[in-house]
Amino acid sequence: MTRQRSFKHLVRSRMAKTGESYTAARAVLLAGAAAAPAEKPVLATSDETIRERTGRGWEEWFDLLDEWGAAEKSHREIARWVAGQLGVVPLAWNAQAVVGSYERARLGRAVGQKDDGFTVSVSRTVAVGAERLYDAVVDEPRRAEWLPEGKLTERTATRPASARFDWDGGPSRVQVVFDVRDAGRTRVTVSHVRLADADAATAMKAFWRERLDALKARLEGGSDA
Repeated sequence: MTRQRSFKHLVRSRMAKTGESYTAARAVLLAGAAAAPAEKPVLATSDETIRERTGRGWEEWFDLLDEWGAAEKSHREIARWVAGQLGVVPLAWNAQAVVGSYERARLGRAVGQKDDGFTVSVSRTVAVGAERLYDAVVDEPRRAEWLPEGKLTERTATRPASARFDWDGGPSRVQVVFDVRDAGRTRVTVSHVRLADADAATAMKAFWRERLDALKARLEGGSDA
């Protein structure tokens, strides 16, 4: 019964976009499902892990989102709703993992593709406190020691939890979240959003992996003190 409701949500979403009748929209979706190769969507992690991190497995999340009407919502709206269910910020890994996997499984999007472009996320756990890590990212002179100057222009920041930046004078943006793991370790997650295409996403993911490795080495080596 739940799967039937899920399919009905997809039919209604197509009706809203195309103006087709329920019967016509249903026929198109059924025909597409029959013609398409049976490929499994790329999920953020295993069913066991997402259940441990969020309390629900993939199909439970997908059915819950279908019933809420996520197929007709923007990525930002879905992220805020999922974050509310989990009691975390929308940029937290748990929330983004659920949303990204839902969009790939239900909406047919490519890995990293959102309604406003492509997004990549890179995380590192650094053996320092949240305040020190936050300063290394948000404070311009300290940031210049591991990231080229002028790349980030601050939009908003909430110490020591998160910060948002414009990127290099262009349309894309960078969102950073700091998550305390324990007394001496903090996880930093950089999400680069509104990238133009998959090639840009691949390049920026490699860039942020390199830069966060440099940040981690600098802080854990004590050279920022």
